Amino acid sequence: MRIGILGAGNIGKTLVQRLSAAGHDVKVANSRGPETISPDVLAKGGRAVKAEEAVVDVVITSTPFMSIPKMRPLLASLPDDVTIIDTSNYYPHRGDKIDEIDNGQAESAWVAEHIGRPIAKTWNTIITASFDANDKPAGTPGRIALPVSADRKRDLDVAMALVEESGFDAIDAGKLEESWRQHPGAPCYCTDLNRDELPAALAATDKSRLAKRREIMIAAMDERFGMSINGEVEPAVRIMRALFL
Repeated sequence: MRIGILGAGNIGKTLVQRLSAAGHDVKVANSRGPETISPDVLAKGGRAVKAEEAVVDVVITSTPFMSIPKMRPLLASLPDDVTIIDTSNYYPHRGDKIDEIDNGQAESAWVAEHIGRPIAKTWNTIITASFDANDKPAGTPGRIALPVSADRKRDLDVAMALVEESGFDAIDAGKLEESWRQHPGAPCYCTDLNRDELPAALAATDKSRLAKRREIMIAAMDERFGMSINGEVEPAVRIMRALFL
């Protein structure tokens, strides 16, 4: 499969490596040009390209949330059968506040609306350190599970298959309008649940508490890791579980 990844930091970097190692033709682009992408990102066979060369059969956006609408000119005119997967999360303290999301619109629905395309949402509920270290072969007991939301079956199927190939169990989390169940502050957010635990966590999500829990999480992680949401895996996951489960 031809896969283009827009963004080479945190989750994007690991996705380039994992999906290249799985045998896919992976291209990666960032906002500063291919020459600025570190060689270690490409160690498993990925290729650094310009952004317009990375829009192929599957496009994964792994950039700051507020940057995604700027991609509309690049994404809106793609063929209908191209799957777009978003990995980002809305954190108001990192950029402009978005009234629609603050008033209850799911982040993924907002993204789809602003790029003019259906999307799938996944890889947003795991901290970078855990994503880097805790991938396991299919069938491994206790393998971490990640939720996948999408409106179109093709997008769901593609995203779930790639999640599995990246080393995690994929769980169908429903339509984009319900994807608030995987927002920051939700029970599944960075708590490293397995496939037996994740469905109940999704079902138990209280939408009215998400924003408050997100802000408490930011304060707790700041105190423990100095604003690095991607701190050491074990203490970070313990904090998330204590707050969200």
